[in-house]
Amino acid sequence: MREHISIHVGQAHGQIDNPCLELCCLEHGIQPDGQMPSDKTTGGDDSFDISETGAGKHTPRAVFIDLEPTFIDKVHIAIYHQLFYPEQLITGKEDIANKYAQGHYTIGKEIIGFMLDQILKLANWYTSLQGFLVFHSFIYSVSQVSTAVVEPYNSILTTHTTLQRSECAFVVDICHRNLNIECSPYTNCLILQIMPSITASLRVDGSLNAD
Repeated sequence: MREHISIHVGQAHGQIDNPCLELCCLEHGIQPDGQMPSDKTTGGDDSFDISETGAGKHTPRAVFIDLEPTFIDKVHIAIYHQLFYPEQLITGKEDIANKYAQGHYTIGKEIIGFMLDQILKLANWYTSLQGFLVFHSFIYSVSQVSTAVVEPYNSILTTHTTLQRSECAFVVDICHRNLNIECSPYTNCLILQIMPSITASLRVDGSLNAD
């Protein structure tokens, strides 16, 4: 089985990734303690994004990164927190206070070395690593749920950077126009349906991922 490491960057993406992880675990039949009762083999790799230890515990091949510890602390108390090793949860110590330039050019660069070291350690765990999937979300500001004055500037600057580096992007704006939701919540769980869908052909046996 070929292996991929998913790298999840930032709090905006992390807020939807916890429920996404729960959905993926339900699809694979993985319990919060990492056990899979339906799996009759031990120590094998059943999916491109999930590895299994000799004791039968299943762990996502994923790294979560954020500059300030608030989101990572939520992962530690989430339902599926037992799936992760400490090396998979990378955090800085300082909040950028909604300032894009501070996160992109100063504070963010300070943890790049540590972040790459942790990803390298994780990559060394696997024998058939094929590549990395980098997930990053950002928010286009709307007046109904805006939490900071600088959100429009942050989204414009992030869009420019994303155009240069992103290979696949989804822009979701359907709550008000299509679903008639007057005041959408801060965490839009509709988006979490996209991520399992775009990786389904890799996670489930089929002609697209046959070796």
